Amino acid sequence: MATEEIADTLPAINAALVRDLVDTQFPQWAALPLELLDPAGSDHVIHRLGEELSVRLPRHAGAIGQARKESEWLPRLAPRLPLAVPVPVAVGQPGFGYPWPWAVSRWLDGEVATVGALADSSAAAVELAGFLTALQQFAPRPDLVEGSRDGLTGRPLADRDRATRTAIARVGDTFDTTATTALWDAALNAPAWDRPPVWFHGDFHTGNLLTVGGRLSAVIDFGELGIGDPARDLTIAFTLMSADSRAAFRAALDVDDATWTRGRGWALATGLNAYTSYAATHPRIAAQTTRQITAALIG
Repeated sequence: MATEEIADTLPAINAALVRDLVDTQFPQWAALPLELLDPAGSDHVIHRLGEELSVRLPRHAGAIGQARKESEWLPRLAPRLPLAVPVPVAVGQPGFGYPWPWAVSRWLDGEVATVGALADSSAAAVELAGFLTALQQFAPRPDLVEGSRDGLTGRPLADRDRATRTAIARVGDTFDTTATTALWDAALNAPAWDRPPVWFHGDFHTGNLLTVGGRLSAVIDFGELGIGDPARDLTIAFTLMSADSRAAFRAALDVDDATWTRGRGWALATGLNAYTSYAATHPRIAAQTTRQITAALIG
């Protein structure tokens, strides 16, 4: 789920458009069949292209940097990571009325991870902690840390203050306003990350994990990849895990109290954003985000 505001005007994306873009810009794949992946998520429309490729077109302006970001950084990160990540193949250009760059990547087999399958698995929790540890150990270049290049500089949690307090007020009939406000205040007041900035996935939740045979196999959707405070990736603890596996995850990652509290804040803020945006029309998202917000409140 994207955590940014979605533009009011969205381009129309259908199979004919995708076919025209692929056939014109990459004629070597013109004979390959296209199959819509549904549901594809809120950020992209995704088609499988033949047996080995996928085509991802951003739905809204907030997702348009992902193709180039993944193309530049995933080949550098992938050899250091213990789970598979997307393998970029090409970046397409605007055309036929579609306004933004788009991506072709290798197809990754697997099913989206589910709470039912993995929530109680401490082994999966430790494996995810290992993935984040490996990601964080890949030191960013000094020039990336010092500037705001390539959309990699992480936004502070405080940037979400107004939107989160507005969401808390809107959902007061569903979630305890006193409890949500107290957690949000605690997250904002927790000591900031005072160590060197590290890489974070940025959208590390259940929907961006794949499994094969019931085991974790891949992490996808690096559109929010960035450098800064790793607390935002703790969202996975509140979207996927039960209390016991969450404790195993925290211990394996060796998370201090301040970072854990900021992570709860990220889970609360992103959960509330998705709940207020989609819950009324998407029962599945309503259930997922209710679980996320409730888990964040428990800690």
